[in-house]
Amino acid sequence: MPIESNLPEMHPISGFKLGTACAGIKATDRKDVVVMSFDDSASVAGVFTQNAFCAAPVHVAKMHLCSNKVQYFAINTGNANAGTGEQGMSDALKTCRVLGQLSGLETKSVIPFSTGVIGETLPVDKIINALPTALNNLSENGWGDAAEGILTTDTRTKGASTQLSVDGQTVTVTGISKGSGMIRPDMATMLGFVATDAAIEQTLLQKMLKQSADHSFNRITVDGDTSTNDSCMLVATGKSKTKLIDSEAHPGYPALLSAITSVLEQLAKAIVLDGEGATKLINIKVESGKTEKECSDVAYTIAHSPLVKTAFFASDPNWGRILAAVGRSGVDELDINALEIYLDDVCLVRQGGRADDYTEERGQKVMDQDEITVTVYLKRGSYETQIWTCDLSYDYVKINAEYRS
Repeated sequence: MPIESNLPEMHPISGFKLGTACAGIKATDRKDVVVMSFDDSASVAGVFTQNAFCAAPVHVAKMHLCSNKVQYFAINTGNANAGTGEQGMSDALKTCRVLGQLSGLETKSVIPFSTGVIGETLPVDKIINALPTALNNLSENGWGDAAEGILTTDTRTKGASTQLSVDGQTVTVTGISKGSGMIRPDMATMLGFVATDAAIEQTLLQKMLKQSADHSFNRITVDGDTSTNDSCMLVATGKSKTKLIDSEAHPGYPALLSAITSVLEQLAKAIVLDGEGATKLINIKVESGKTEKECSDVAYTIAHSPLVKTAFFASDPNWGRILAAVGRSGVDELDINALEIYLDDVCLVRQGGRADDYTEERGQKVMDQDEITVTVYLKRGSYETQIWTCDLSYDYVKINAEYRS
């Protein structure tokens, strides 16, 4: 399947370079190895999968991130290096060691990332052989090739970039991600890499990434499956002319946090829009809940219902499926006569049944759209949540049934 390249203008980040190569991991002519570099003055933050079977590169990434000496990312697609035991750890470390040697750095200066088939041994020699080419291709304008080089079942590249003023100076935030299936991240997405030229203290940068991920990548689901390899990294090169941001009290902090969150949110929505076989983006809001957890439980029950998702694919205003999902979401003492359910601005359910002013024609008009918002008002408190998901099509089954063929 051809890859659609539809990236916006990707503003380069001073001090952050990307290089891409073809290692032939699954196909001889496909970009599948990416190297990213920055100097040792940069701050680096990361969030990772909560899957207990997290991949070998995730284990290594966590260890090397703690060293505060990271200057390179090494990414491969086509193989996840997950479920590979001690051999997987050895292979991940070997990749780091070789890239470190090529760059005159220690092994712990490199963080590895892998994505692809789980349970197969990493073709580490192919990756190592491709590293010199990736290094030779390093460029601050390498975002486009890198966006393609990190993909697996994705059908399109995913990128976002923005600029803002901090301390009277222009600051840039640019990022790419990949992800299409096995998406319900806990702490990140399949793979995401975001950089800024702002100067940000590392502890604060980590807090910013966690908060931004919680409002973006942790609000999406395609199929309810959390990958073994989810990783999202944020690098602040400090090459802009702004002063160091080391406190939330810094006047530029709110705007920069908003810009980072916006970039991550754009990348997260792009993943949902590229969900395997997806044809629609579904925004699910649950408001006026007693706790944030019950709002989340309702939202994810709707998002993970195969019956709801297939109705969206068919553009079928079968609102009873949404009602049933809300009812089985596990909310204690749910007052079905108080809550209301909407498709965009069309009320589906009121006072325990179909809204008096609802018509099939109005419901159909919303369901025919490519982007739809489902809103549930629980009317039992002040908490709310929002997540994004997609429909479930024939192609989802086909893509995943044929994934290893």
